[in-house]
Amino acid sequence: MTDLTVRRACADDRDVLERLWPLFLHDMSDYWNLLPNPDGTYRREWLESALTDPTWCAYLLRSDDRPVGFAFVRALDGDARVLNSFFVVRGARRSGFGLRAVLTVLASHPGRWEIAFQERNADAARFWRRVASEVAGEAWTEELRPIPGKPEEPADTWLAFEAR
Repeated sequence: MTDLTVRRACADDRDVLERLWPLFLHDMSDYWNLLPNPDGTYRREWLESALTDPTWCAYLLRSDDRPVGFAFVRALDGDARVLNSFFVVRGARRSGFGLRAVLTVLASHPGRWEIAFQERNADAARFWRRVASEVAGEAWTEELRPIPGKPEEPADTWLAFEAR
């Protein structure tokens, strides 16, 4: 795995993203206390929004001809873009692909960004703080925000910074 391509997803990528989506949610189930639906599927609202809503966009990450992850961006029409979902398959982690991919996505939409993560996901916490430092130096902020409709869950950590 040496080559990484990060490109905006198109209609032809739907099947690949639909296959990667449950892998992402399975990984996140540790941190979101998420169980599959009764039929074994996971919720799909964010996937559908990333593929159909003009205020969202999806990026597909590939290594050579293999899909290795995705990034979903929302609030393209807002004051700050939000990295809604970011996923790298386990076999491609710790290869540098994640950092390279997210830097490409952020640079594709210059301006204000917000990224949320769960502090109990220690790898993600380290990764996202590293991303903020790479992009904005020391000019980034961090705050805890409660999860809407889930007062029993620990608050998410949100990072905010400018990407150029």
